[in-house]
Parts: sequence; structure tokens; C-alpha cells
Amino acid sequence: MENLRIPKLTDEQIEELCGITEDAARKYVLSKVPSKRIETLNISVEAEGTKPLMLSVDIDILLSPLMKNFEVQKLVDDAVKQAFVSAEEYLRKLVCHSIK
Repeated sequence: MENLRIPKLTDEQIEELCGITEDAARKYVLSKVPSKRIETLNISVEAEGTKPLMLSVDIDILLSPLMKNFEVQKLVDDAVKQAFVSAEEYLRKLVCHSIK
């Protein structure tokens, strides 16, 4: 993420940020692969620090053997990118509200 002037986040805001980020990754994966073709999907999001805020997204996915030719790594990479886009949108909204 570029250098946003993010206010110090409360615990509730950090929790909301992680939830939004995780939801975005999950929605992306489910938009590309039917849930019945996913055997395992674990998504974890961690936020550390305040200035700078470090956000990490980890996706562990196991698809059905029927999906053997599917590019799983590309799916994971794209889901992580989408998760960070959503996180940045959330943080930009916080910045706008803190300026007012």
C-alpha cells in the first residue's frame, strides 16, 4: 500500500479491516471456483503495528481432484491482490473521515 496518512486504528477498526480483507479474498475465490469444488479454504489476515501498519494475507486452498488443470497459484495471487484492494479502500475511507 502506498503511504496513506492513516490515523491510529482502534482495535475495532483493525478487526473490521481484517474482516473486510478476508471477505474480499473469500468472495474472489468463490467467484472463480464453485464451493462444491473446494475441499479446503482457509484465509487468515493479520495486522501488526500502527505506523507502519503491516497487513498480511495467507490463503490455503485445496481444490477437488476434478480441478486438476486449474491454476491454483494464480487464483491465490489474484485473491490476495483483491484483498489488498479492499483493505486499501477501507483505509482510504478512514483517512477521509479523520481529515474532516
